[in-house]
Amino acid sequence: MTPDPYLFIVIFIGVALIFPLVPLAMAWLWRKMFQPPKPGVQKNAIYECGIESTGDAQIQFHSQYYLYAIIFLIFDVEAIFLVPFAVAFGGLPLGAFLAILVFLLLLIEGLVWAWGKGCLQWNR
Repeated sequence: MTPDPYLFIVIFIGVALIFPLVPLAMAWLWRKMFQPPKPGVQKNAIYECGIESTGDAQIQFHSQYYLYAIIFLIFDVEAIFLVPFAVAFGGLPLGAFLAILVFLLLLIEGLVWAWGKGCLQWNR
C-alpha cells in the first residue's frame, strides 16, 4: 500500500509552519509571563558595553573609505576568479584563453577608470 503523494506535501507545509510558529509562540508566552508590566527609567536608559553613551550617535564617515572598500572587494574577488585559470592554464583551449584575456582587459579598464577618477588618491 503506497501513501497518497499529497500526504508528503501536507506534512512538509505543516512542518514549515510549525518550526517558525512554535518558537514565536513560546517567546510571546515568555514575554507575557516574565516581562515587567511597565518599563522604568533604568529599562529605558541607553546602555552599551557597560559605558554610558556620550556625544552624538551619528558619526559621518568620508565616502573615500567606502570607495576604497568597494574597489578592494572588486579586485580581490576578481583575483580569486583568476586562480582556476592559472591552475589549468596548460590544458585550456584557445576560447578559454580569449575569455580570460577579455576578463583581464575589463579589470585593467576598471583600474584605469578608478585611477583616472582619482578614487585611488587619499586626500585628508
